[in-house]
Amino acid sequence: MIQFIQKNAIYIILLQVIVAIAGSLYFSDFKGFEPCVLCWYQRIFMYSLLPIIIIALLKKEKKIYHYTLPMAVLGIIVSIYHNLLYTGIIKNEGFCSSGISCTSKYVEYFGFVTIPFLALVGFTVIIILSIISRNYINKQNS
Repeated sequence: MIQFIQKNAIYIILLQVIVAIAGSLYFSDFKGFEPCVLCWYQRIFMYSLLPIIIIALLKKEKKIYHYTLPMAVLGIIVSIYHNLLYTGIIKNEGFCSSGISCTSKYVEYFGFVTIPFLALVGFTVIIILSIISRNYINKQNS
């Protein structure tokens, strides 16, 4: 199983990105939940990964982690901040003062799975898979 994940990390990252994009579009376009400022920033990082990964696959670029890791790290920084705001651990009402509040509670599955949490999980999966991909490629080249 681990070897399968190592060999196919890029495809799993692609799947994760597609699921994240579909999920965000579902919440905004079908459910009518307006994205807050931080959601928009997270979308920028997640949506940008799709063409990057597709181009890398078409060019047979093995070192995709050079592109996915920085984007996912920037995305997870925004996501961590969003989750800290959302849960009330930090207070910064000024940042999300215009438009939709970054602490608006649209969904909460199982008492903890929220939209900001889903973004955090998505970026975490991409980071982990990017690191696995990097280690696998470096191991093959040595």
